[in-house]
Amino acid sequence: EYADMQMIAETYGMMRDGMGYSASRCGELFSHWNSGILKSYLIEISASVSNAVDPATGAAVLDIILDRAGQKGTGRWTVIEAQHLASPVSVIEAAVGARNVSAMLAMRKAGEELFGAAPRPFAPMPGTGELEAAMIAGKILCYAQGFAMIEAASREFGWALPMPAIARVWRAGCIIRSAMLNDMASALERDAGTNLVFADYFSALLKQHHVSLRSLVATAMLHGHAVPALAAGLAWFDQIRTARSTANMIQAQRDFFGAHSFERIDADGAHHGPWGLHDGS
Repeated sequence: EYADMQMIAETYGMMRDGMGYSASRCGELFSHWNSGILKSYLIEISASVSNAVDPATGAAVLDIILDRAGQKGTGRWTVIEAQHLASPVSVIEAAVGARNVSAMLAMRKAGEELFGAAPRPFAPMPGTGELEAAMIAGKILCYAQGFAMIEAASREFGWALPMPAIARVWRAGCIIRSAMLNDMASALERDAGTNLVFADYFSALLKQHHVSLRSLVATAMLHGHAVPALAAGLAWFDQIRTARSTANMIQAQRDFFGAHSFERIDADGAHHGPWGLHDGS
């Protein structure tokens, strides 16, 4: 739920600070989105909290809540375990980091005073459909990472976890219950052991919506809006569709300073570079 909540918060922030929407207007959009693919408990309660009015002041409750998020440690534990499993959960990592930054209230105030307020109004303004599409893509990428991590743990510890059943269990009585979990359960059953992004239903959605995610993240960054979770999902999406990455440079560096060796694309085995001949001096 850390990642889900953070992506919703980032979208709310863009509507509030980038588009000038009131809390109640944000609530209207959350309610609308809750009738479609994004239907979920967290979207539903986001609409409710956006529409709530403080009886003492008559202001929107959301507008008087201090923006310092708490946490019980479950997100941090997940991130630590993911590192042990070498299973990337960058969206959850970004969400945990965002909560940590939110707690640094004095630093954020000092930063705004020294450098100027970061979020600026959007120009041009993204459409609400683009926000929804970006949320759909972000949610798919986040859950793809999460289920892949559980699958990695199942293999590592010999648990033989029933992945479709896990998705179904979360459909009711859980913070992350959502309509999308029905399709995820079906995909995990039909394509066992395959990352969700490669399942037909979700790959089609990603092909349709990843452009909106990219456009929104770019617009947010150009206008000073911090969207760490949405940006992390997009970065991972680009990484997993890059057949020739830049890790060859990292391997060369590791071999240069630590003789860790590297693999070649044209020969088997471990190799070392002729670094003594090319020491960069």
